[in-house]
Amino acid sequence: MAVTVSLALLLFVIVVALLRGGSVTTAAALTCVAFGFALASTGLAPAISDVLSAVVGLFSRT
Repeated sequence: MAVTVSLALLLFVIVVALLRGGSVTTAAALTCVAFGFALASTGLAPAISDVLSAVVGLFSRT
């Protein structure tokens, strides 16, 4: 749970920074959010979660 909240907060900060810097438009960011919600309801959600957990595990070991 804590990893999910931390990852979501980190991604939110990155998106806000990209939006403020003009690198990403608001429409593109909203499209990515919608895609994320749609992807979360597919059968790929557990695999994506496992990959993210493994990546976080790599960084937490150091």
